[in-house]
Amino acid sequence: MLPDIRNYDTLRRAFRWQIPPRFNIADVCCDRWAAQTPDKPAIIDVSGGSVRITPFGGFRDRANRLANVLVGMGIQPGDRVGILLPQTLDAAIAHIAIYKTGAIAVPLALLFGIDAIEYRLVDAGIKLLICNGAGLEKVSQIEKLPPAFETILCTDGAKGPALDYAALLDAASPHFSTADTGPDDPALMVYTSGTTGAPKGALHGHRVLLGHLPGTQLTHDFLPQPGDILWTPADWAWAGGLLNILLPGLYFGLPVVACAYERFDPEAAYRLMEQTGVRNAFIPP
Repeated sequence: MLPDIRNYDTLRRAFRWQIPPRFNIADVCCDRWAAQTPDKPAIIDVSGGSVRITPFGGFRDRANRLANVLVGMGIQPGDRVGILLPQTLDAAIAHIAIYKTGAIAVPLALLFGIDAIEYRLVDAGIKLLICNGAGLEKVSQIEKLPPAFETILCTDGAKGPALDYAALLDAASPHFSTADTGPDDPALMVYTSGTTGAPKGALHGHRVLLGHLPGTQLTHDFLPQPGDILWTPADWAWAGGLLNILLPGLYFGLPVVACAYERFDPEAAYRLMEQTGVRNAFIPP
C-alpha cells in the first residue's frame, strides 16, 4: 500500500515496490478475505434489474467450484482460458477461478465482432471458453477454431456444443487449493486494440495487479477508505476496467459493483451510483 503522505514529491521519494516471492491474484483478492471476513460484500451485481450481493465467503465457494470444474476439464497451469462475458458476477468468478488453477485468463469483449473473437481465440491458443448465450452465438459462427480448443461453458445453460456452466458448478466441490505461484508466473493475457496492425496479446504475471495498485490508490484518495464502493462502466475485458477497478477493489476487500448494460446512458449511471452507494468511479471518456 502507499503510505498516506499527501505531498506528492515526498510520497514519490518514500515509495518502494514490495513484491513478495510468492503471489497469486486469487489468494489476495478472494481467499484471504473469505477467511477473514466471509460475510463482507465482494460483488454487488445489479445486472437484470435486481441487486444481488455476493459476500467473500460465497465468492470463494463459487470460484473454488469453477476451479474444480476447469481442472476436471483438463485445464493445467499455463493453459489459456477465454472469458467472453459481460460485467457480471460470473465474469469475476471466472477470473479468480482461472488464477486459482495457475492457468491464464484471456478476457474477450462481447462487443468484438466474430473476426476479432476468432483472431484472439486462435492467436492465444485458447483451450476452454466461458461465455454467455450472446457470446456462444458469435463463437458458433467461427469456422476455424484453434486446435487446442476443447470446451465451452455457457452461463445461459447447455446449448449445442456448450455445457451448462451453472449445473457443473453446482455439482463441483467448494474446496480447492489455490496454486502456489510466483509474481512472474503468467496469469493474464490482454490484447491490444489492433489500431496498428494485428492485435497483440500482452502476457502478464500475477505481479500485474501489484503494478496497478499505487496508481489506483493515488487517484482514489488513498484507497481504501471506509465506505468505498467501486464501479466502472468499462468492460472488465479491458485492462482499465479489470486492473483499475475490479481486481484492486477485491484486493482491498471492498465491494465492486457489476452491471451489464445493453444500452448505457448518463442517467442510468447516476441511478446506479445512487442505488448502490458508489463512491469510487473509473469512467473513461
